[in-house]
Amino acid sequence: MNKRKITIFDTTLRDGEQSPGASLTIQEKLIVARQLARLGVDVIEAGFPIASDGDFEAVKLIAKNIKGPSICGLARANYKDIDRCWNAVKYSNKPRIHTFIATSKVHRDSKLHKSKEEVIAMAIKAIKRAKSYCNDVEFSPEDAARTSLDYMCDVVKAAINAGATVINIPDTVGYSEPKEFGERIKYLFEQVPEAKDIIISVHCHNDLGNAVANSLAAVKNGALQVEGCINGIGERAGNASLEEVVMNLVTRNDYFNVEIGIDTKELYKSSKLVSDLTGISIQRNKAIVGENAFAHEAGIHQHGVLSNKETYEIMTPESVGWKGTNIVIGKHSGKHAVAALLDEEGYSCTPEQTTQITAKVKELADKQKSVERDDVIAIIRDLVLEESEEEQRIQLVDFAVTTGSNFMPTASVKLMVDGEMKIEAGIGDGPIDAVSDAVWKIVDSSYKLEDYHLKAITGGTDALADVSIKLSDGKGNLFSGRAVNEDVIKASVLSIIKGINRAYNFKTKKHPQMG
Repeated sequence: MNKRKITIFDTTLRDGEQSPGASLTIQEKLIVARQLARLGVDVIEAGFPIASDGDFEAVKLIAKNIKGPSICGLARANYKDIDRCWNAVKYSNKPRIHTFIATSKVHRDSKLHKSKEEVIAMAIKAIKRAKSYCNDVEFSPEDAARTSLDYMCDVVKAAINAGATVINIPDTVGYSEPKEFGERIKYLFEQVPEAKDIIISVHCHNDLGNAVANSLAAVKNGALQVEGCINGIGERAGNASLEEVVMNLVTRNDYFNVEIGIDTKELYKSSKLVSDLTGISIQRNKAIVGENAFAHEAGIHQHGVLSNKETYEIMTPESVGWKGTNIVIGKHSGKHAVAALLDEEGYSCTPEQTTQITAKVKELADKQKSVERDDVIAIIRDLVLEESEEEQRIQLVDFAVTTGSNFMPTASVKLMVDGEMKIEAGIGDGPIDAVSDAVWKIVDSSYKLEDYHLKAITGGTDALADVSIKLSDGKGNLFSGRAVNEDVIKASVLSIIKGINRAYNFKTKKHPQMG
């Protein structure tokens, strides 16, 4: 029996990046896109071009620079969105326009205020507009999992007749159960024979924890494309975790009998890169890429693994590119060693940036004798991947802290805010609390620090301090910030400022919704 080819559609840069706090700069998006191309994904949904000028420029930059995968942009079912999308993706040698409109009753009645017939007419019109620009057009009936089966089939049939080459069935709010979702895909093929001549795709959210299971159930019932995000990031509880979908299809190929074009040895690197750049940590017990994924603590497990790895390991760490060693770079290491590490980790830096990183590595090595892989990645984040000037509305100029065992810690902070120098003093229970107090007085006291996490990157009293924070804006949105420095207090200030910058930028960035 011939194996079906499953298209892997990555939406980390669109749906994943819509999660507040996960915002990436244009340069960071290009770095992620390069790694996704190395991973071998078939389609990169690079963004939502109409959402903002930044999104448009990011999609355009990726379309111009990334070869191999199709480069896709998202557009609502209207001419303005579709025209804007085409003007961004047209630079790709394999452009795709992905347009959508909601079809469930609750969306039609409460959001669109449109009849069934009006929604179908809007979908047809949008698809034909997109088709006038490029042949590869994907259409999604948003909230398909809560749309009546027969109406969903009517919409799909109309979309295919209008020229859609891919029909995506989203579980926009993560409502479905695996058996139910699989049967929905099966019913679609039974009622719409034309569906066998195109690609049926699925896009599942994880609100009930079923995103991966629902995606796999759809594949088992004939779907030929799966959409997901690296590390399962995304709005609310996230999207289907791409690495989990991939390793299910590979590890249990006896069950699925499909083939994919993914280089699984790039999975761990992709996961680490996305985590580093978004600041969203990977839980230790995360399947496939978590720190504990290949760790065995129980004595009986350890004995079994030492005797035969297959007793408790159904895949090897090497199969997903997991590296158990952390290479050491010293002050005598040159640019070639640093460049090789950058290449291994998926970062593409200019010669000037590599020189800058090497100089910082040598400076750090003078202080702590050796610099490990994770230290170098932290240096990259601080030196190369800072937000552009227009995105850094707030910049740290200077700070001073006075503290001791018998008096209240005090701090003074000088910030540049939208080009204006501002200075404030603060007090607190400790030096970091005092610095934070001064920062809040300068920016916006409505922001609240919800989480603060400090760790030493590679251990030791001279290790780099890695500080990650989460702050809220009082409206239910959380924003993350992460910074690294030899000075714990400076790393803390920089991480808070990064979080505030993301909050400020989020206010001005529109996020049209699609599941």
